This record gives sequence, structure tokens and C-alpha cells, in this order.
Amino acid sequence: MSLLLTFTSPGPLVFQLGPLSLRWYGLLIALAVLAGLMLATRLGKARGIDPALIADLLPLLVLGAVIGARLYYVLLEWRQYADNWTDALAIWRGGIAIHGALIGGAITTVLYCRWRRQRFWPLLDVLMPAVALGQAIGRWGNFFNSEAFGLPTQLPWKLRIPLANRPAEFLDQMDFHPTFLYESLWNVGVCVLLLVLFRQGQRGRLSLPPGSLSCVYLMTYSAGRIWIEGLRIDPLCLFSEPPFCEGGLRMAQVISLLLIALGGLGLWWLYGRHRPLPDPSGVTP
Repeated sequence: MSLLLTFTSPGPLVFQLGPLSLRWYGLLIALAVLAGLMLATRLGKARGIDPALIADLLPLLVLGAVIGARLYYVLLEWRQYADNWTDALAIWRGGIAIHGALIGGAITTVLYCRWRRQRFWPLLDVLMPAVALGQAIGRWGNFFNSEAFGLPTQLPWKLRIPLANRPAEFLDQMDFHPTFLYESLWNVGVCVLLLVLFRQGQRGRLSLPPGSLSCVYLMTYSAGRIWIEGLRIDPLCLFSEPPFCEGGLRMAQVISLLLIALGGLGLWWLYGRHRPLPDPSGVTP
């Protein structure tokens, strides 16, 4: 029996009562934050990190991530805001980028650790699985908004996009790659991998210097983002215009390659730094 799975969004609203409305995107972000807090708190306890420390960081982390995500997007899409820069403040109209969120979140965590006199890398390591889980949940907001989808496809699994949300180049197409689903599943896999490594480290079966889980996250998440971004028809471009960045660069792929290199160098440095020195006598214990 062949697989046939077509995703069709019910729309961005959960419900609306007069002027009051609840959107799926906001609800999913709230669920992602709550799930991330619960997971990070549990991992933090295993590492001896006070749960209150993580709870106090969370609102600052969300704020820093949102600001970073919006600034990153606006800087790369400044042509949209050059004539009316006040629109850059209208974040409720959409326009954020996950790499900007990661940068903003990392800066916030650094400042928070300096303020609270905490070690940065151990705290970041317990946050990374929670970040991956939160990304997996939050990506479903793109489904309900009928956005961030991929190229047209006739694969058994596909995302049906309403006419109003299709780019002008694809008005005659209905079904597209569900890139939101690809990235959500990829992030679930990244989260599971980090949790397995964390558990192995806690049991003493694996050496995990502080910072190593963060490096693994950078490499694994970025590896998935490279191929998923190649399917997207709405990439942030450098030196060119969307939808295909012809003659230019897809920024998410460039940043992902840099993060893979950074994560690899980080692991090389961490494990090189913690490698036992050879016995000068040449005698193996």
C-alpha cells in the first residue's frame, strides 16, 4: 500500500471572539517554551544546576531570541523597510529568522551567566536539547500560517497551499514540499541524539566536556538546515533577490556551514584539551 499524505492547514486562528483571537503560531511558541523549560529544568537538576536559575533565565532568553530573530531578518531584508523603517518594529506581521534567534539567545545567556556568576558552557549544554525540542514544536506554526514551504512536489507526502499564499511563480501549483515537517522531524532527531549523549555522559560511559553538547547541536541542526533550506522558495538571500537567490547566497546555508565548522573546531579543541597527556616513560598503564 502506497503512502499518501497531504497536509492542509485549517488556518492561522485557533479561535476568535470579537476583537480577541488566539493564533496557532503564538500557542505553539508558548507550548515550545513550556516544554523547553521542563526539559531544561530536568537536565539541569541532573547536572546540579538550580532550577530557579533556568526559570529566571527563560523570559530573558525568549526576549533576546525574539529581538535577535527580528534584527537578523530586518537587516537581510532591509529593502522591504528602507522606505518605512517603522515597519521593522511590526513583528506581529511576521519576519523572524532562527539563526538570529540563536545568536540573540546565546548573547543573552552569556550576559546572564556573567550577571549571576555562573559557568556558561554547562548551562548552555542543558539548554540545547530544550532548544531543539522547542524548534520541533514551533515549526508547526509555519504549517498553520501556510508559510516557509518548499518547491512544488508530487511526492506522496505534500503540503497544500492556498492560492493567496502561493508566490506568483507558482500560482498554477497546489502542492509543495512540507519543509516545516522536515525540519520539525529533524529537530526531534537532534533532541533525541543530545538526550542519548547526555544520558551516556551521566552514566560515565562517554566523556562530555562542558560545551560538547552545544557543539554537537550546532553541527547536527545545521546539517539538516542546509538540505532543507535548499528546498525552500522563500530564503533570505545575500547579493540577490528571492525566490531562488540566483547569483547570490542562501544565508541560512552559509551560516549553517559556518556553524558546522565552528562546532567541529569546538569539539576538536575540547577533546584535545581534555586528552590525557602521554606517559613520558612510555609505559602503558
